[in-house]
Amino acid sequence: MTNGGPDDSRLSKNQRREAAREKAKQLREEQRKKDIRNRVILISSLSVVVIAIVVGITLVITSTLKPAGPGPLNMASDGITIGTDFTAVTTPALAAGEDPVPTTPDTSSGVVDIRMYVDYMCPFCGQFESTNNAQIGDWVKSGIATVEIHPLSILDRSSLGSKYSTRSANAAACVANYSPDQFWAFNGLLFSNQPAEQTEGLDDDTLKDLVSQAGVTAQGDIDTCIDDTQFRGWVADATSRALQGPLPNSDEKAVTGTPTVLVNGQKYSGSLTDADAFSSFVLQVSGDESSTPTPTPTPTAAG
Repeated sequence: MTNGGPDDSRLSKNQRREAAREKAKQLREEQRKKDIRNRVILISSLSVVVIAIVVGITLVITSTLKPAGPGPLNMASDGITIGTDFTAVTTPALAAGEDPVPTTPDTSSGVVDIRMYVDYMCPFCGQFESTNNAQIGDWVKSGIATVEIHPLSILDRSSLGSKYSTRSANAAACVANYSPDQFWAFNGLLFSNQPAEQTEGLDDDTLKDLVSQAGVTAQGDIDTCIDDTQFRGWVADATSRALQGPLPNSDEKAVTGTPTVLVNGQKYSGSLTDADAFSSFVLQVSGDESSTPTPTPTPTAAG
């Protein structure tokens, strides 16, 4: 028998109230700690997101502000000159920001100077090329004429976001840089495989296959150059210079459309699908019928 009375084995009302307050205090403390942990996790997650955004923005800004690299070898004039037996005239590369060095034609030699400003997605360039490739090739191979080709990127908007004009011009610059004597062949393959406007154009693997078909001597280097679009900055700069002008060795102020074809500095404005019309223009400009034979057979005009 105990001496404490009947309520001795149970907590008093005050004790129960105190226990409840203590339990509530513990719960509040646990909730406070949980809230702190959640805030820390949230802040850490947000920090990671912010850092990722900042890094992304920094990379974009850095890429945008990064100075353009040097241009391709053998295109110091912003074009590559092809001579007898399709051998390219070699030149050093333009340094970043350096002005092009115009090619000076030798007017005393009687060799016809043909310059072409082209966009590899331009259908009119394709028409001129398919009509005149054979006869220009005959003239160049035999040494009667030289041809200087300037790849431009005007029609990127016509390739559904793939920037085919830039990619194909870059591929041409890659060939000029690493295997210049195969440039004429590659240029012809780009046009004979020309994609239609409002398509994505040829993919990079197809461009590499055309490089191989051209018989280049540095396939691996050119493949990497295409993958990296190594000369995209130069392509943009060369295009801007052609559109702003002036065009050297010519009275033409600037390129206003492609193809722009100059013969001894004079612009050809005749039919793009009549080989005889272009041949006659060359004869007229050169003033020497004997130096510019009509090719045999005459190429079939494109439709």
